[in-house]
Amino acid sequence: MALLATLVAGIFGFMLIGVPIGLAIIAGSIVAILLFVPGANLMIVPQQVFGGLDSFTLLAIPCFLLAGSLMTMGGLTDRLLAFTNTVLGRFRGGLALSTVFAATVFAGISGSAVADTSALGRVLIPAMIREGYKPAFSAAVMASSNVLAPIIPPSIAFIVMGVLTNQSITRLFLAGVIIGLVYGLAMLVITSIIAHIRQYPVHGRSTGREIWKSFRGAFWALMMPVFIILGIRTGIFNVTECSAVAVVYALFVGTVIYRELTPARIYKALVETARLTAIIMIVVGAARIFSWILGYAGLPQQIANAILAVTDDPWVFLILLNILLLIVGMFMEANAALIMLVPVLFPIALQLGLDPIHVSVVIVVNLCIGLITPPVGLCLNLTSLLARVSLEQATREVLPFLAFALLVLGLLTFVPGLATWFPNLVLG
Repeated sequence: MALLATLVAGIFGFMLIGVPIGLAIIAGSIVAILLFVPGANLMIVPQQVFGGLDSFTLLAIPCFLLAGSLMTMGGLTDRLLAFTNTVLGRFRGGLALSTVFAATVFAGISGSAVADTSALGRVLIPAMIREGYKPAFSAAVMASSNVLAPIIPPSIAFIVMGVLTNQSITRLFLAGVIIGLVYGLAMLVITSIIAHIRQYPVHGRSTGREIWKSFRGAFWALMMPVFIILGIRTGIFNVTECSAVAVVYALFVGTVIYRELTPARIYKALVETARLTAIIMIVVGAARIFSWILGYAGLPQQIANAILAVTDDPWVFLILLNILLLIVGMFMEANAALIMLVPVLFPIALQLGLDPIHVSVVIVVNLCIGLITPPVGLCLNLTSLLARVSLEQATREVLPFLAFALLVLGLLTFVPGLATWFPNLVLG
């Protein structure tokens, strides 16, 4: 256990002095190897890191990110918001409800919560503030809505989870659909409740002609998630091939149909995608050396034995898992947390007879909730900056959304069918 303590302390120590998370994991691993693996050749570190990236499946990450960025640069945001406003503007707090709905659709395009928050937040947060919404509330509803992005396919978190556990990413994608829609519905409910209490503005009823016109404008954007699910389900392409086809689809829509995707915007999308991909891939590569050290020391089995000595009840284990992951999510980015915890916790869940798909979705949803829990809370920090409010103000406003998110998590934990029913229905 001394090795594990040194490894974790090293990683957090490097993070505290400002080292990016992926490089912190690699540096902490080097320290652990030097102290606890006598005679080890440090060439094992780059070998394991590059070995962790040597996966055809991981090509889906940059492709889905690029597809989402191209759709945004190609005029998706304005058309999507026009449609959501015509449909939901008649209700109290219509613009806030439109934010939740737009985030749900965007979640089916990029798979990255931070990317979606940045794209939608720059447009919708100033719009809500101009309409009379509290800036802190605008930040909270935007951050909470974009928690959906790593849950609804295509999900970067599920791609990483599938690579770490050797599971079908297609099945994991489908497992995120129902719980993602349930989460989106929960966000609509709490947003509507707050809007009625505070008497936020109503835009007025749109005519059928206006709704149809806005729907036609947003049609190709709305079809993107459907295109992804149907393509994978029918076997026309696998997840990685789907991501490449999604890029072609986004280019076609942006250049031929919307005609807003210029060479300059394509270049900007490529640069943004390269930056996000580099951040994610460094963390994924670091996962291999981290897992190698754990396996070398036999730590997963030691920890499993310790947990099983306390309880062998799968439901008690799930409760403890939720508590642990919610705490970890407060301080660590989701992909990094997956890399550090899944090699230890996932085998224990299997030993207890839990469904691997159910456990995978529980883990991902837990860590996604961390996107709106301070002090790290990447989405909440980003939206508070966009709204020009303090993190403390945004945190107070996000508490009702966080409570509803925890209700959805509790429902998922004790009703496994929310994760397993749809993939079993579709794939058998």
